[in-house]
Amino acid sequence: MNSILKNDLNNLSTILDRTKQQGIDFLNNLENVPTSTKNSIDPTRELNELGLGSLAALEEFNERLAPLLVSSPGPRYWGFVTGGSTPASIVGDWLATVYDQNTQAIKAQGGVSALIEFETIHLLLQLLQLPDTFLGGFVTGATMSNFTCLGVARQWFGKQFGKDFAKNGISESINILTATPHSSSIKSLAMLGIGSNNYTTLKTIEGNREAIDIADLEKNIQNLNGKPFILISSAGTVNTADFDDFEAISRLKEKYNFWWHIDAAFGGFAAVSEKFKHFVEGWEGADSITIDCHKWLNVPYESAFYLIKKEHTSLQIETFQNSNAPYLGNPLENFNYLNVLPENSRRLRALPVWFSLLAYGKEGFCDIVENSAAMALHFGNELIEDGNFELLAPIRLNNVCFTLKGNHNQEKVSAFLTLLNDKGKVFMTPTVYQNRKGIRASFVNWRTTEKDIRIVMDEMKETILDLEI
Repeated sequence: MNSILKNDLNNLSTILDRTKQQGIDFLNNLENVPTSTKNSIDPTRELNELGLGSLAALEEFNERLAPLLVSSPGPRYWGFVTGGSTPASIVGDWLATVYDQNTQAIKAQGGVSALIEFETIHLLLQLLQLPDTFLGGFVTGATMSNFTCLGVARQWFGKQFGKDFAKNGISESINILTATPHSSSIKSLAMLGIGSNNYTTLKTIEGNREAIDIADLEKNIQNLNGKPFILISSAGTVNTADFDDFEAISRLKEKYNFWWHIDAAFGGFAAVSEKFKHFVEGWEGADSITIDCHKWLNVPYESAFYLIKKEHTSLQIETFQNSNAPYLGNPLENFNYLNVLPENSRRLRALPVWFSLLAYGKEGFCDIVENSAAMALHFGNELIEDGNFELLAPIRLNNVCFTLKGNHNQEKVSAFLTLLNDKGKVFMTPTVYQNRKGIRASFVNWRTTEKDIRIVMDEMKETILDLEI
């Protein structure tokens, strides 16, 4: 064994203790860690010949790389719908690294950690009040979850014409209908060979809405003259957290032949609250659902899961099976995640979620969802009362979409947000909504309180003065 590696093994306790303390110090100081940084490095470092050992590498990390990292798990990081890791999720994430399982099979001498994943999906279905007619598994994020679901939808579409797209390639034009898709769904269409431009954009409900106009949906369905199609709908649009009418779509599904996919990356967690679960009523009728865990479930990146109806399992295996690996056995008889997902190698990504669900239960996550929504509403009210801002859309759940007041200030929105983010007290992202430049704040972090909103409003008022708006 290499002498430096052997030394690390002999000092493993010290190495992990020092790393643990550094993690504790960072998390305890999150409120003071900037949300943005201007620090930089020359990333062309030469690889040393002998190696430094873990503690020396940690020292260099702290000196050179740690200053690049921002408080993305903190209470005022409101960009990208980013949650923050809860204590229980950190426990699960650390142990997933320590145990280092390649989570695949439920019956194998080489390990059955997939049973933990099965149990975690079972717990999630209870949290979301969804039936056990779904089969689920973990992937890296919403993009890979959408890719997985739409990959099976692509296979389903081919079967409607008696064709196997997974084996022989796409040989029919695939009909996609959607109104306000997330960019990850469009990216998935590109990766699947369907084409990022090859979808029909449906009208949205009149007024300040991003949800599908059901009448326009049915009109487009009828124009297809009985041809199958894939519908991509939304449970929480990225700008305004709007929801499609799932009960109306369910009724259409009884009349027409289509694959129904729901992108519920963060909005699916509305189901855990009595106040908000009406947004997702009827979603159990979908063929597939995408949900992120590193958003409102507040577990570390990367974590998301897919849900696909069990009746489509054979299509899922046709889409992803490792047919050229005989040592894996018959995929229909021996369940293995590598036969139903894009990745062959998979860490035990379910474990942080398992710990979180057991630690905090239904009530804990209901509190997180309802507090986030309350903070979004509070922030929106503060913006209106200030007088320098206006809401671009109603606050339905946890996203606040706003801009500087008055069309004459449109050219100043980007400068305002850049200067505000540079101050390092808050991070929000730019957007364009109904042809107006805006700013989006997403509330999903379990740490966020009214104190954080006061801090942000003070920073925003100061920035208004700085720019003489």
